[in-house]
Formats: sequence, structure tokens, C-alpha cells
Amino acid sequence: MERTSSVQRNALARQPKVEVMIAGEQLRLRLHDGKLIKERRYHLRTYPNCFVAQELVDWLVSYKEALDRPTAVCLMQHLMDHDIVHHVCDKWPVFKDAKRLYRFRKDDGTFPFNTEVKILMRGQRLYEHLIADKNSILQLREEHGVTYQRSFPACQLIDWLLQNGEADSRCQGLELCRMLQEHGIIQHVAKRHDFFDSGLLYQFCINFRRRRRLSELLDDNEQDNDESLVASTQEDDHPDSPFVLQKHPSLEHNSAFQSVGPCQDLKQITSGRRGSLNSLQLHSTTLVVRVNPKSVLKRHVTCKELLAPGAPFIKRVLTVIGDALGWGFVVRGIAPCYVQAVDPGGPAAAAGIKVQQFVCQVNGQSVLYLDYRTVSRLVMTGPRTVVLEVMEPLE
Repeated sequence: MERTSSVQRNALARQPKVEVMIAGEQLRLRLHDGKLIKERRYHLRTYPNCFVAQELVDWLVSYKEALDRPTAVCLMQHLMDHDIVHHVCDKWPVFKDAKRLYRFRKDDGTFPFNTEVKILMRGQRLYEHLIADKNSILQLREEHGVTYQRSFPACQLIDWLLQNGEADSRCQGLELCRMLQEHGIIQHVAKRHDFFDSGLLYQFCINFRRRRRLSELLDDNEQDNDESLVASTQEDDHPDSPFVLQKHPSLEHNSAFQSVGPCQDLKQITSGRRGSLNSLQLHSTTLVVRVNPKSVLKRHVTCKELLAPGAPFIKRVLTVIGDALGWGFVVRGIAPCYVQAVDPGGPAAAAGIKVQQFVCQVNGQSVLYLDYRTVSRLVMTGPRTVVLEVMEPLE
């Protein structure tokens, strides 16, 4: 009798944490859009990207995300326990329905980004590409008399990875797919096999575009992930897709790692891995960032200044080949955006990407007047090999 492998059992065990992360990210985007998250002052000190607990509880009850205030507090405590939200000074580990300032860890760069998070991001990006593909390999297929939504033969997914620059070889593509399975992103339709380069059918375990309700986080009888795979086309087109960078004019300065300070503010820990959910994925080092870190730029630079004849900047064209975990750098700012942080052991560093470089072009497309969210999206939704034109200050 065939049984689910240990890898698949581990993947299923990870699903609740994944759902908390997705629900938390969807909530963060909605709060930014509703302008509940903004710069606030308290005791003569300014705290960027914050919300007031009492106001948020009002919002959760008003928008029927929680039945009452105690339930809303319980939901937010659940997000705090999963390191999604924290008190601005990390002074209070308990969420209180009071006039206290809290912040999403993603907004100040203190989220514990690790390998699992990065694999989740990679899976989400692939899912978005596959769904948007006119000739998508995700189709209604039948195996042993059972019909499966958005399923695909393993060999076709590897073919797609190669054709779209997501993998350099079938071996590398196979390794990526096995990582996705191990972390609960994809699975065999009958949950009987590990991933093999074959005609076996697999499918995504998570519908990243399905709108999560916060009440699901406290529901012990949460529906199977398979049910989310049969969500309607209308749900698939919902703009609140988690971990997708969305351009909101009011969010120009709301970002993780927005103001990572100089080198002395960064501590490298080679045993861990961290990145940025709305960045280009730092990988291979852990960043310990101050609660209110500062920008790496010594002063603000305008596009006009960069383009002025004789300006003290040098133009470089660099090619970054991403690996299974990303590209290894973070961009921030708006018109122009700049490199905020670089993983010293990642692909970007190997290609010559450095902090304080200004991004002018991505794969031949001018991005000088775009914000970091748009630039990040261009990289994350493009081929794995990215050609960047940057300008860096003359030393």
C-alpha cells in the first residue's frame, strides 16, 4: 500500500504557517491602501509605517474581519506570535486594544526571512507566471478517472522552467521542483510520489490569489488546500495577490529595508538566510536591522542630476543570473531607485552590484523614473538572467 512520503508530510505540516504569512501580507497591503499604516509621532519621536492598535481593531470589526473586538485582538496576537506584527519598540509582546503603536515587520525590515520564506516567494512568482501564460501548462487533466484542476506533468514544468530562463538545466529544474514540493508549494495530485522528471501529474497546493479572511487563521477546521485550487476565475484576477508588489502612490516610502543603515548597522550571520518579501531576495546571510534604520544614501539624488553632463557618476552594465532563491539584492526609492542592500554571497554581488548604485535600465527598459516596487516587479516577473544598467558615484 502506497503512503505519502515524509517530504510530503512535512510539506503539509508547513501549510498553516504559510497561510498565516499570506493572510498577514494581504492584510498589510489592505491597510496601506486604506492609509491606516502611516508615519506617526509619539513622545516627540516619529515612527514610520505604523498603525494604532485601537484603530486597527475598529477596522477589523467594521470590515467584518472579526466578529467582535476580543476576536480582533486574538487575530492580531496570532500575527504577533508568527512574527508578522510587533510593537514598534518590541516593548510589548502582547497585542492590546489600546493606543499603542504597532508595525508589520515587513515594513521595517525586521521580518525573520529565511529559506522557507524565499522558496514560498519563488513558488508564488512561478505560479503568477504560469497563470498569466496564454498557453499555460496548468490545465484541467484526468488521471485514473479523477479530474484535477490546474495540474501539469512534471516534465512539462521542467521544460517551461528551461524555456523561461528559470533553470539552466533539467537537473537544476528538477532540484527547484523538489524544493517547491518539500516546502509545500506543489504536490503529486494523489500525494503518492516525490517529484520526478516524468509524466506524473502534479499541482500547486496553494492558490496564492485566493483572498484569505483573517478568521481562517483561528479556524481549526480550515478547508483543504485542494479546495482553494478550484476557486473561480474571478478570484484569480483579484488584485490582492499575496507577495505581489503593487504600486500605490501613497506607498512610496512604505517598505522593508527602506532605510537600512551603513555597513556598521548590518550584522552578517552565515548560518542563516534572509531576504525581503518585496525586494529581490537577499539570500545567504541574515540581516539584523535597527528598528528605524536609515537609508544607505548620503544624500538625495535626482534623475536630472544623474543625467547632467559631467555628473560625478559612472555608468555600468551588469548581468545578474538569479539562483533558486533569487538575485541577492534589494532596491528602494523612487525616481530614481537605488540598491539598498546586497547579499555578499549572492548572484548580485558576484555580478558587481553594490549599494548606492542607481538603477537606470532593466533588460533594456528605462526605469529611471519608476519607483522601486515597479522595478522589483520587472525583475521578479522577467527572465532569471537580468541585465541592469546602473550608475554609481565616482569615488
